[in-house]
Amino acid sequence: EIPYEVMISMDKLPWTMRAPRKSMPEFYIDEVLPILMRRRALQLTKFDYRLTNELDEELQKLRCRVNFHALRFKKSIQTLGKKLVRRLRVMSSRYVAIHLRFEPDMLAFSGCYYGGGEKERKELAEIRKRWDTLPDLSAEDERTRGKCPLTPHEIGLMLRALGFGNETYLYVASGEIYGGEETLRPLRELFPNFYTKEMLAGDDLKPFLPFSSRLAAVDFIVCDESDVFVTNNNGNMAKVLAGRRRYMGHKRTIRPNTKKLNALFQTRNQTGWDTFSQKVKKVQRGLMGEPDDPRHGRDDFHEMPSSCICQRVPVNRSATIQTRNLLAQAR
Repeated sequence: EIPYEVMISMDKLPWTMRAPRKSMPEFYIDEVLPILMRRRALQLTKFDYRLTNELDEELQKLRCRVNFHALRFKKSIQTLGKKLVRRLRVMSSRYVAIHLRFEPDMLAFSGCYYGGGEKERKELAEIRKRWDTLPDLSAEDERTRGKCPLTPHEIGLMLRALGFGNETYLYVASGEIYGGEETLRPLRELFPNFYTKEMLAGDDLKPFLPFSSRLAAVDFIVCDESDVFVTNNNGNMAKVLAGRRRYMGHKRTIRPNTKKLNALFQTRNQTGWDTFSQKVKKVQRGLMGEPDDPRHGRDDFHEMPSSCICQRVPVNRSATIQTRNLLAQAR
């Protein structure tokens, strides 16, 4: 909210504008700042990815301060999120959070096929008509390229293959799931200790129900506090969570290798469990959230804010240096 003393001094409501994608700092100095100075308040819409990643390191550090310190959820959102975390911790000292994007419009936009037969094809095709500029896509090609988010069942199989037992507590952060409970059933069967914000919050969630962004914020808090975070997508929320978990102190974030996992899922029925598990572990190397996982791709500042994460000397390396110093002194 705009501070009251600023609001009463304004002749008009705050000016709203949208910056082009990947804008350089000069755009904000030349185009945005004059309006801000003149009107005292300015709303930048769709701002999350409007600033280029090709910034000076000192500006990136400032960006980290804004991303991870200056911007905070309202107290009511923080209170409910922390309450859900406490309720999970009472049941288990550790839990895994899954950010599960599987909404109908998201699936339709992807152009993928998820095994629901002709009914699914017709329903998703009808939703795709909302976008006039979407190209015709081959569902098979998109899956082969690794562009299709994993289904709830596939996420469950991946986790079990990686060694998470059926006693593991899962928190599933999601919006509307295409296919509802029937789609979630295979994941529930693999992990019976299955919870969502609706299950944990009860009546406490009622004031939030009309606001999808507030519901997502509650999910964000519970996912951020989890011991392991898993995502079936590469969206903004998943990227910012991964980056925050690196920046605020390392916690494991698992990113599925969808391209290689797809081939394993297609032959799952012809492969024994032990062999399947070994192959899943192999394709997931480097994507398991280790502190030194390799950096993948470009334009991934939100997920890999390396310019503002302190570089720590490994324990064994510092011990080696200390030993060398003692030997030098002895000589």
